[in-house]
Amino acid sequence: MPTYGDIRKWQPAPLEATVTGLNQRCDELVGLSDELTASGVPEGWTGEAADGARAERDRLQNSMELLVAAAAAVRRGVAEASDAVEALKHSVAETDSIAERNHFVIREDGSVVDNAPVTAHDPAHIDEYFRERQRVQQELADRVEQAVRRGTDIDSDLAGVLRAAEKGEINDGGATSLQDALNAGAGQGGLSTIGPPEDGSPYDNAGWWDSLSEAEQQAIIDEHPEWIGNLDGVPGEARDEANRARLETERAALEARRDELQADLDDNWFGGTFTSADAELDAVNAKLDSLDAIEETLARPGERQLLLLDMSDERAEAAIANGNIDTADHVAVFTPGLTSTVDGSMGGYDNSMAQLQFRTEEELARYGDGGSVATVTWIGYQAPQLSVGGVLFDSNSVLSDGSAQRGADSLAPFLNGIDASRDTDPNLTALGHSYGSTTTGLALQQNTGVDSAVFFGSPGLGTNDVDNINVPTGNAHYIEARNDAVGDLGYFGIDPSHMDGMNHVSAGETTLPDGRTLTESTGHSAYMDDSSTSQYNLSVVVGGMPDRVVTDDGKGFGDILSWPVPGTY
Repeated sequence: MPTYGDIRKWQPAPLEATVTGLNQRCDELVGLSDELTASGVPEGWTGEAADGARAERDRLQNSMELLVAAAAAVRRGVAEASDAVEALKHSVAETDSIAERNHFVIREDGSVVDNAPVTAHDPAHIDEYFRERQRVQQELADRVEQAVRRGTDIDSDLAGVLRAAEKGEINDGGATSLQDALNAGAGQGGLSTIGPPEDGSPYDNAGWWDSLSEAEQQAIIDEHPEWIGNLDGVPGEARDEANRARLETERAALEARRDELQADLDDNWFGGTFTSADAELDAVNAKLDSLDAIEETLARPGERQLLLLDMSDERAEAAIANGNIDTADHVAVFTPGLTSTVDGSMGGYDNSMAQLQFRTEEELARYGDGGSVATVTWIGYQAPQLSVGGVLFDSNSVLSDGSAQRGADSLAPFLNGIDASRDTDPNLTALGHSYGSTTTGLALQQNTGVDSAVFFGSPGLGTNDVDNINVPTGNAHYIEARNDAVGDLGYFGIDPSHMDGMNHVSAGETTLPDGRTLTESTGHSAYMDDSSTSQYNLSVVVGGMPDRVVTDDGKGFGDILSWPVPGTY
């Protein structure tokens, strides 16, 4: 098995030169077809000598066909290995670049060593410093692992083709011409496309994807979209293309199941009284409605990416981005709470995220910072629903944090995957509302690489200590509107309003120094209303300008009275 050091030295040029030579030899061999035909037994020649000449000519033809088939197999194998090595070379270079930028050393055996200079660190930030070091080190280790896995696969596949050719195991497929033999041999020389790592981390997935050639990546999108549509660490553009391709097959499967259930119910005197068929039919119809909502959302003006499509649970799960998460300077991921469903909520939340994207870019342009923004609506978990049975007895009850815990285990790698899929990390913000803030708070107790968080209308973050929310010190924010009873519950940890170290920002009416008046948000569900103070505060945090937030005393953390008015500086 090759080591990481071995793979570092691999170059595609010798393979390319070999392909050039094999192209020439294959052309020469196929060009001998006419000579073989001309060497046949002249018409009218009969007898023992003619039979012998004919047999010799057939033997030569068969030998030539096998030779051509073997040459074609080797040519294809070496050509595909050349492309694969080129892609792997770029992946290794990217991994080494990440290591160098962050002061890590990757040894020849693939071990990752922290080589950062020993400097004094602010004790208030030491935990986050080491947490980030650990995150980068894990990313490098996983990328190295996937590079070695891919290199081993290339080496093994090409060796297998060469070995088969050497042993005469490449057949001509019953060819009757050298061209037929060439085609048959080429079909036996292809290298396999290695699948994604089993239960891989976002960094494993990113390393695997980066190790593939563009042709291999496109083949996976075309032939195995289910491999990558929901795979955290794969770029958003690839996930979007794969998931859009899955929409039709998901719909067909659901429609077939719907028709089957309806036929069973129609044929049963008691309907669904003694079976669960009627409940399942309702669930299937809701999933079909979810597909409708997804397609309607994707058809809206502006760029959108379908980053998650999962019909395997009781209710559909999906995530849709406004903008491009692969290129945006600032990315925000919003997790909604109680009663959220794809069929009932995606359209409305997408509108809010589109408005937030616009307002954030507006603030960035207004204050000269510039930059692009992508916002994501993430309904990637089974949010609690409001029903008597659901509240009291359902495993996804809003009275339990079970759904939030399970959601957090899906949200954390989704957040991590955004960073893992890119050469340069965006400014990444997590937004959580209501029960979704509990889900987000639990996710951020893992090492997600999120830069800022804003919670609003929260019944608790799953902790009493803001230091357990793993974002840089000072980058956790909380908004609570007037008359929001949920925000005072403190059910899943203390009321975030009472957390030491939490930044408390306003939802009240505000007039900014430039004369703009922002409206108040009241109650539990108006935090993202357009042109509201709470939406404005979300936008400046998402845009990496937390010093411009407005607090409940009417001032920002940098004192908004000192802000320059646009056009005066």
